[in-house]
Amino acid sequence: VQLQASGGGLVQAGGSLRLSCAASGRFFSINRMGWYRQTPGKQRELVATVSSGGSTNYKDSVKGRFTISRDMAKNTVSLQMNSLKSKDTAVYYCNARAIIQLIEYEYWGQGTQVTVSS
Repeated sequence: VQLQASGGGLVQAGGSLRLSCAASGRFFSINRMGWYRQTPGKQRELVATVSSGGSTNYKDSVKGRFTISRDMAKNTVSLQMNSLKSKDTAVYYCNARAIIQLIEYEYWGQGTQVTVSS
C-alpha cells in the first residue's frame, strides 16, 4: 500500500491549507485513515483520524479548526486546516490501516511540510 500526500506549504497565521492523501495498491479494505504530525526532537502525534464508519477523532488543540474527511470510494483522506497557528508548523504524515488477507497493517505517507509564519 502506498500513501501519496500533497498540499503542504507556507501560510501566514490565520490562513488555511488543505492536505490530501491517496492510498493505492492491493488491499481488501482500509479501516482507519488519519493525519499525524512531527516537529524536530518530538514524537509524532495524532492530529485527526476517521474510521471506515465515519467516526472522527481530533487532537484537542485542533478541534474547531481542522476538519478531516474521507472518500471511501477513492481511498483518499483530506485535512482542511483553518485558522492556522505557528504551533501547527510540522511535518504532517498520512496514515492508513489496511486489511490484507485478514491482517491489519499500518502504513505511512512520505510526509509534507506545513509552515505557519507569525
